Parts: sequence; structure tokens; C-alpha cells
Amino acid sequence: MNWYTITPLDVLLFRDAKPFTPGERAWAGSVFPPNGHTIAGALRKLLGDKRELQITGPFLCRDETLYFSRPIGFVGSLPLVPLAWDENHHLSKQVLWDKQKPCPLVKPSDCNKDHERQDEAIGDRKFREYLPSATIERYLKTGTIDREEWLTTDQTEIKPWVVETRSHNALQEGTRQVKDADGYFVENAIRLKEGWSIAIALNQTIETPAVIQLGGEGHRAILQRVKVLDDQWHKLQELSQENFKRPGKSIAYLVTPGVFERRDSKDNHLSICRAWPSEWKLAHAVNGNQKIGPLVSVATASALPISCRIRDKDEPEKSIPAPQIFAARPGSLYYLNQPEKLFQDDLVKDKGQINKVNGWRQLGYSELLWVHFDSKSIKKESQP
Repeated sequence: MNWYTITPLDVLLFRDAKPFTPGERAWAGSVFPPNGHTIAGALRKLLGDKRELQITGPFLCRDETLYFSRPIGFVGSLPLVPLAWDENHHLSKQVLWDKQKPCPLVKPSDCNKDHERQDEAIGDRKFREYLPSATIERYLKTGTIDREEWLTTDQTEIKPWVVETRSHNALQEGTRQVKDADGYFVENAIRLKEGWSIAIALNQTIETPAVIQLGGEGHRAILQRVKVLDDQWHKLQELSQENFKRPGKSIAYLVTPGVFERRDSKDNHLSICRAWPSEWKLAHAVNGNQKIGPLVSVATASALPISCRIRDKDEPEKSIPAPQIFAARPGSLYYLNQPEKLFQDDLVKDKGQINKVNGWRQLGYSELLWVHFDSKSIKKESQP
């Protein structure tokens, strides 16, 4: 896999999954960072439609450093833990919770109040929303993130882009009045802040620099090979695989949008909007007939809308909008009693058939980094 950066030359338009027709719905929303379908569409225009693409990302990049969405399972700089993993917590014998849902997350039982007060005094405005690869590397090694690594004086690490709202008017001929039909609509454009770019890895070697057309209206961007990013990602992958092989409690850290399809008893794949993979059954049972799995708890946020298109087999240049998909947000954390891979990671199914769901992984969705859970490191982090 070769790593590249995509640096916009202008604003970018990444429409959300909601239907939009000027005059009927006068506001065109935009999402960022772009999803794997958008990236693949831009690259196929450059490489040719028949190329088989495998993408990792997209992530954000600055100064030849990868940046990742912050892990959601933190309050300030304090990591949360499933209540079932903290037997000494005062809520363990007081709280009644629905066993058909993931276990509640709580602050560690021995968390230091001074630590909390210091976080509250700092305020949310100084906590990074995007963390550099060096911080994520230490997170994979230790399972914790020090307060100093959360804090920033650079506001671009909180939100590296701005949203520019642009209105469009069409006037009636011979008048200064806006047309009644299709005469007015508003759209949100994305402008990356100076020094920031989008980073992706490809299974293709591309001669760079190259110009690609990205997003709505085909705004141009520069594709540039950055070899330094290869080593950064390789280190993270090595640590992740080591943690995956270690027995015991672990945390799966989702770094790209997670699209999880359900597999039924007949081995059919059904699209479903879920915050966690359906094959990860809950670790706690309501009745004796329920199958026990590894999943204890989940830390996530609002879902991301993914807009896809269905291409014509005979005429690939033609396509129609596909049903929208809602993906789990990057930064989501999954707490498991033991690591377990996703069935969509397999290119081939048990019977030798091609696994169609693997297509989501080839476009960069559902990328997980594994963290070994050590209660001792959590306690050390929560103390002064």
C-alpha cells in the first residue's frame, strides 16, 4: 500500500445522503471528511474504471503526519470503562441496566477528583478532536492518553476545516426577481485550513504530482506520494496486530466510518444501520437461550450518512442513487472480553465464494486498531 496526500486547490463539495433538488429542498448539506466511495470515484477517473482499488483511509494529514479522530470513550482526558469491568465501582450493585443493550460506561472507581476538576477548568475548547499518529501509537502501546497529549493551542487540531455557506440565485429574464422554480438554493462548501490535506493509502502506484477531480462539481486537488506516511501506518498496524493476538480484554478503536451488515442464518447479507457489528454478540445474557459473545460495551456518537450510487453493468458511466447507509462514527470504541475479527475482513467465504461484503473494507470502511486493556494502566492514569 502506497500513501498519498490529497491537497485541495479550492473548496470541496461532499453532499450528504439526503435527496436534493433546487426548489424542493433549498439547502444542500455537506459532510467531511469524504467517504471511501467519493475517493474511489475520483481515483477511477484518473486511473480508469476497470482498476480494482483497495483504499485505506481517508484520514487527515499535516506536516507529513497522520491525524485520527479522537477516541470517543473519554471524558476530558479520563478514559471510561464498562461497569462490568470495574467490580469495585460503587454503582456495580446499585445500577439496574437493560441487559439487551451494551453495558454502561463509567469513570474508574478510583478516579481522582483533582484530575476531573483540572479537565473541567481547561474546557472543551482546548482538547484535540484529531490526534497525531505518535499519540495513537502510544495509545496502542499503553491503553491511555496523557492529558498533555490531549491539549492543544492550535485550534486547527480541533477542527481543521471551515464550512462556507454559498447561495445561488437564478433571475427571471428581463427582471430582477428570482425564479419561482429552481431559482434559489444554498449549499455548504468545505475549505481545509492551511497546511492540512487528506491522506489515503492505495494498492496502486501513481506517478505524482497528479491532478484529480474530487467531490461535487469536480473541484481540483493535488495527489502527492508521501513515503513517510508508509512507516507511520506500518507501526500502528504492527502494534494493532500484536494487541489482537494477546488474550484477554481489549478495545477496538474504529478509525474510519464503520458500515456493519448483518449476516443471517442462511448466510445472506442484509444492509442494516448499526453502531456495532452484529456478529459481536453481547457478553451478558438475558436468558439461557441467548448466545454469549465478546462485546461488553460501546462508546459512539451520532451516525454518519453515506451516499452511494449503483452503476450500470453494461454502461459503467451511468449510475443511479443507491439507498443511503448510516455508518458508525470514526473514534467509536468497542470493549470486548477478547478480540474477534469481522467477517467482512475475509475476501473469500468458507465455501470458496467471494465475500461481497468485503467490498466495504476495500473502500476503507470499518478500519479497526486494537488496544489491549490493562486495568492497572487505567488506574495509573486516573490517579494524580
